[in-house]
Amino acid sequence: MSHHIPRALIAEDEPILAAALAHALQRLWPELDIVATCPNGVEALRQGLALQPDILFLDIKMPGKTGLEAAEELAEQWPDGVPFPHIVFVTAYDEYALAAFEHAAADYVLKPVNDARLGKTVERLQQRLRDSSNATTTASPAASTTTAPLATTETTASASDDNLARLLSQLQAMLPPAPRLQMIRAAVGNSVRMIALADVVYFEALDKYINVVCQDSEALIRTSLKELLPQLDPQQFWQIHRGTIVNASAIATAVRDEAGKLSLTLRQHPAQLRVSPLYAHLFRQM
Repeated sequence: MSHHIPRALIAEDEPILAAALAHALQRLWPELDIVATCPNGVEALRQGLALQPDILFLDIKMPGKTGLEAAEELAEQWPDGVPFPHIVFVTAYDEYALAAFEHAAADYVLKPVNDARLGKTVERLQQRLRDSSNATTTASPAASTTTAPLATTETTASASDDNLARLLSQLQAMLPPAPRLQMIRAAVGNSVRMIALADVVYFEALDKYINVVCQDSEALIRTSLKELLPQLDPQQFWQIHRGTIVNASAIATAVRDEAGKLSLTLRQHPAQLRVSPLYAHLFRQM
């Protein structure tokens, strides 16, 4: 039986850079099969789910969806039992990315792509793929014995989810802090309702609006969760899903169903809120 040919997807909105990365990878790793080149994050999500490659090269800054958002949504929608791809973020900034990648699941390459740096990434990826195939089939020994400096090898979906969640929160933390909100101003009919943050049970994304859910009422505000989140106290308001932020003090229990999916029950509200695998680490036992 032949060994599995590694498959990669590249997401990069600048065609010249996408081509340069593909050519460099072909030089440094001739047996790598580049199954798709996507011009944006939306396409990366669609093709990633359809093709289920072993490796994703994601440009951090892309129109429509950033590489981080694409990674987050892929992790949420990834089919159970299929190993999650190894991620390499492609970034034009040095300082912004480097600290976050030190202990994370993902690697990074800087633009413009440089063979020496990409060569190290290729070695690391080859080692990770060998490690994960050894974990599943211990019968086949690793083809090569060269080792790359690598802190952790993820062999389970939960380990890579944890690492990806940590990476996303590290990158979030590096963005400049937004001023904290004290009150929510929501239009109700032709008046403006002032809602104290302590009264909010959870925020739910609805198209171009957010539904602000309180114990006995709801109101719409015209913004996105991405814009709202940095203005909230992270100790008090937790993102638990791409479309949901919950007031931590409103949570009664976190329940896991037979399929291992987590959902929350609330103290004074009948809603049950689903927790994405990326945020499940928030509800581990203390």
